[in-house]
Amino acid sequence: MDSAREWPSDWMRAILGALTLRALEHGPSYGYAIIVDLEANGMGAVKGGTLYPLLTRYESAGLVAVEWRPGEAGPGRKYFSLTELGHHELERMRADWARFTAISNDYLTSTGTAGADDQ
Repeated sequence: MDSAREWPSDWMRAILGALTLRALEHGPSYGYAIIVDLEANGMGAVKGGTLYPLLTRYESAGLVAVEWRPGEAGPGRKYFSLTELGHHELERMRADWARFTAISNDYLTSTGTAGADDQ
């Protein structure tokens, strides 16, 4: 896909939660760095107004922990890290997404009408 082209917003809404947890899998990060990581990995531009409420929900759900760290040349940053529950949720999401995409791909590429009523 052309890196300048954005993915459809409904696709991004469906997967952004899992992608956000994945961005935190290898250690703490802050919002802007997550946005840059997602964009660098072909996911397009994610707006802070979309990401930060998601991170707040994940904090409330116990999936991420928050720590304020002083900034090097400016204000402090809010770092997010996966909790044990967050790691388990990421694994669950990965398994569910893999199953969903496999079933979807099978259906999209099939030529039959499996599941349709025989008339």
